[in-house]
Amino acid sequence: MLVALTRAVSPTLAECELTHAARQPMDVARAVAEHAAYEDALRGVGARVVRIPPAPELPDAVFVEDTAVVLDEIAVITRPGASSRRAETAAVATMLSRYRTLRSIAEPGTLDGGDVLRVGRTVYVGRSSRTDGAGIAQLTILLEDLDYRVVPVEVTGCLHLKSAVTEVGDGLLLANPRWVRPETFAPLEVLPVSDAEPGAANALRLGGAVIVPAHHPLTARRLEDAGLRVVPAPAGELAKAEGGVTCCSLIVPTDSLAA
Repeated sequence: MLVALTRAVSPTLAECELTHAARQPMDVARAVAEHAAYEDALRGVGARVVRIPPAPELPDAVFVEDTAVVLDEIAVITRPGASSRRAETAAVATMLSRYRTLRSIAEPGTLDGGDVLRVGRTVYVGRSSRTDGAGIAQLTILLEDLDYRVVPVEVTGCLHLKSAVTEVGDGLLLANPRWVRPETFAPLEVLPVSDAEPGAANALRLGGAVIVPAHHPLTARRLEDAGLRVVPAPAGELAKAEGGVTCCSLIVPTDSLAA
């Protein structure tokens, strides 16, 4: 059983933090509809959606991935790089404590969950504007007794590591090679996104399928050509807030030893 923790779109979404994207007018009602369709996509691939209590005063609260790193054994509550987002973690920690023993990143380190990509027992961590060396060092210490290998990765041109690369199949990554170096992940195979869709590397592998933003059809076709089942989800409005399909949920396997 997979639980997908989500959180409602805030009516203050237009006040979200932005790093690489220019601020555009945002249609909150459309973003709410996209989020509902996203939750339906999660259910459609076999996840049980559980909502964290809403936080209308926190513009970025819908992007719950950044507040925690969920592993089979534990969950690590992060310390987001944007100070405006640090109030998001308390409610997430309360919910996650139902499923996992918790550990935490402490001041002065910063770590966003969107910078953490787990592939097997390797945890790749992006060094970005939101995640610093102190946060990566703390995560390494927190995981050292669990037999995970933490690998720092340089990220350029995008918000998070998972903006640049995600796992879409066994031994297969989807990546934008202009934002992250594919050789960093050797011997894993890397499928490049379409040049016309630089933001398309953020995809969510779940339940035997890959959820992709509906506005990235060219990259979706590449995934299908690779033999993967693709589930499109509308995410154009959330993308204006530098959000993607991994950002809007925390996936918690409940059949692991920790559950």
